[in-house]
Amino acid sequence: QVQLVESGGGLVQPGGSLRLSCTASGFTFGRYDMRWYRQAEGKERELVARISTGGFSTNYADSVKGRFTISRDNAKNTMYLQMNSLKPDDTAVYYCNAVPLHSGDIEYWGLGTQVSVSS
Repeated sequence: QVQLVESGGGLVQPGGSLRLSCTASGFTFGRYDMRWYRQAEGKERELVARISTGGFSTNYADSVKGRFTISRDNAKNTMYLQMNSLKPDDTAVYYCNAVPLHSGDIEYWGLGTQVSVSS
């Protein structure tokens, strides 16, 4: 059974930090480009960060550059998002996304984890 399970969300004060995890099962994690998206209430889903299969290439939305760090551990089938200097605008549901690079593979989404930044 294929699963992407996010964890680590919660309520944090502005300026605080959180570390999100996305654990994969049921497919070959190392074959997939991985991404974090977020969706705030009333807004469209937006790409936050992306990491290549081997973890050597990363990209970030301008709004999170210098504050968020994406990483992955293929041996643990897990992707991470370290979020520092959090702002109220970072409040959203965060989703992990597995993007296939090989013909025949399927794209997968997690169910999301809520991050709330408020004093």
